[in-house]
Amino acid sequence: MIKLFVNLMLLFFLVGLLAASPCFGSGQDIPRRIVSLGPINTENVFLLGAGDRLVGDTIYCVRPEAARKKTKIGSVMQISIEKIISLHPDIILATALTRTEQVQKLRDLGYRVIRFTQPGSFAEICRQFVRLGKALGLQEQAESIVKQARAAVERIREATAARPKPKVFLQVGTRPLFGAVPGSFINDFITLAGGKNIIADQSKGTTRLEKVISLNPDVIIIAIMGSETGIAGDEKRMWQKFDILNAVRNERVFIINPDLACSPSPVTFAKTLAMIARIIHPDLMESAK
Repeated sequence: MIKLFVNLMLLFFLVGLLAASPCFGSGQDIPRRIVSLGPINTENVFLLGAGDRLVGDTIYCVRPEAARKKTKIGSVMQISIEKIISLHPDIILATALTRTEQVQKLRDLGYRVIRFTQPGSFAEICRQFVRLGKALGLQEQAESIVKQARAAVERIREATAARPKPKVFLQVGTRPLFGAVPGSFINDFITLAGGKNIIADQSKGTTRLEKVISLNPDVIIIAIMGSETGIAGDEKRMWQKFDILNAVRNERVFIINPDLACSPSPVTFAKTLAMIARIIHPDLMESAK
């Protein structure tokens, strides 16, 4: 009888250890060591409050400031497999720019790799964020953040919906000239902010200078690398030569941060949308403050 009692106690003890283990039950999918292969993944990890679990990211991961201090595993398109292995990750967050053969090699080595594609809309940005939250064991936090971001976006959409829609060219590339097109979240910035995308008839973003001039945008927004004194500034000065454009005559050529416009989280999408709405409808947004 005593022997049976001892065996039962030992069994209960072992079951208790297994239940408490992160590799048993509900804890088995919660990664403690994260490697990010792209800036937006890194930003989203911090947004979810899991920055302390991030052990490596790329040289382009600079938001938030704490991301700069993480171990660097290469660039977005050129990663070091050896460096990643040395960090002993539980999960690796790849992007659409991560080379397919590198993703496969990491998977062949037994690593859990989640690849996020380039989102085509604000809705897809939100879905991918919730997917990340679920993978990190933070789905509830992710859904709460998305709910707040969607509410902010909806307030802006409602505020601009009945307004006249100025013609907008949102430039995201140069040489060749490249703008926002339908089926992209950058196009969402224009439409949700109450503007009309002048190249909405295109399926690809590459366009011609002559076409933009002929369509005579009321607002030009430049979201490319550089500042007023860099490449973006050069583009602004190029547009300003065409004083036949409404945007030039009315001094409505603007430069915005390309990181915010081209690689947003749900939160930074909402903030960037508010900024673009103020550019397109300055009178309305001023009165809404």
